Amino acid sequence: MSELIFHHYPPSPFSEKVRIGFGIKKLSWRSVEIPRVPPKPELMPLTGGYRRTPVMQIGADIYCDTQCILRELQRRFPEPTFYPGGADGLPWAVNRWTDIVFDAAAGVILGAAADQLPEAFARDRGRLYFGPDYDFERIKAQLPHNAAQVRAQLGWIDQRLATGRKFMLGDAPGLPDAAAYYLVWFVRGRWQPGAEMLAEFPALEAWEKRVAAIGHGKPTDMNAADALEVARAADPNTPEHADPRDPQGIKPGMNVGVVADVDGGEEPVKGAVRFVDRESIALMHNNDRVGTVCIHFPRVGYRVTPA
Repeated sequence: MSELIFHHYPPSPFSEKVRIGFGIKKLSWRSVEIPRVPPKPELMPLTGGYRRTPVMQIGADIYCDTQCILRELQRRFPEPTFYPGGADGLPWAVNRWTDIVFDAAAGVILGAAADQLPEAFARDRGRLYFGPDYDFERIKAQLPHNAAQVRAQLGWIDQRLATGRKFMLGDAPGLPDAAAYYLVWFVRGRWQPGAEMLAEFPALEAWEKRVAAIGHGKPTDMNAADALEVARAADPNTPEHADPRDPQGIKPGMNVGVVADVDGGEEPVKGAVRFVDRESIALMHNNDRVGTVCIHFPRVGYRVTPA
């Protein structure tokens, strides 16, 4: 099997979720550092223009969004499982919930730092997270409300762990730990009052140390040009697959666009459907720099529109 190539940058909170996933599964992977804001000329040829972080590459198959990446890791490397204790299904609901909590956490952290953010970063993240009419003065005014939302939901995690569990599902770490940990990592590392808020939750703080100790598996650096060459030299391995129950009637061979289902100012990635099922969709896409790649997206949280 081709190497796992992970396109990310160290301060990326969503990347931290996957990095912990690599650690849980004790995987070796290649680390390609990408810019924090577009343009991303050494990434977008692989992704058909998708600009979010992180992205995982396996040969000429490209996986976008942490949901899609983590699901593929579980499929390829079933043990150690992301679902310890037979928790199949539930971890994905937890993962979706923590991504929703992230929106409130982003309001706290960007609101608190609004006056110190680099202009390009503020403009990019403001549009991406808060829509076309974003206003940092309004975001700052909402900071106490958002902090209250985050605090209450961190309390739910603490309640779960206060029962004596080492990890969210019991004695072994799983997907819910990676999904919850990246929120805590984000709040502690990016918001000055974050440590004070977290100190209210002793079970959570003890768990936080256990998850951090899992580590990130075994990364080795790789430059972006080499990653592009890996894609160019490979053929996608995704089989053609149809879903006869698909509510949208999406079928292999159809030309569609896929974009995150928020008004983040992003353009859809376009291509011909190769694979579609209840959980994911994959598009064939051609680019002069990498040839033909197959780009994978989750269905939940993404909008698919016939082109």
